[in-house]
Amino acid sequence: MIAVMTAWLGPHAAFIVAAYVVSVLVLGALIGWIVLDRRQLDRKLTELEARGIRRRSGRPPSGAGGAP
Repeated sequence: MIAVMTAWLGPHAAFIVAAYVVSVLVLGALIGWIVLDRRQLDRKLTELEARGIRRRSGRPPSGAGGAP
């Protein structure tokens, strides 16, 4: 397998493969971090809404400062 990989990628095959592996690991870690952060924010929003605190975007705009 190493001989075939070296034939396709040249003498720097190990570096190229290592770069791809590191890139996939970093992207996987970032995606995992985003998913976990989203879950945490959803829990916090649910907790705040249960206590009666609502998001500003959920309210209709007040009378002042409307669009012309």
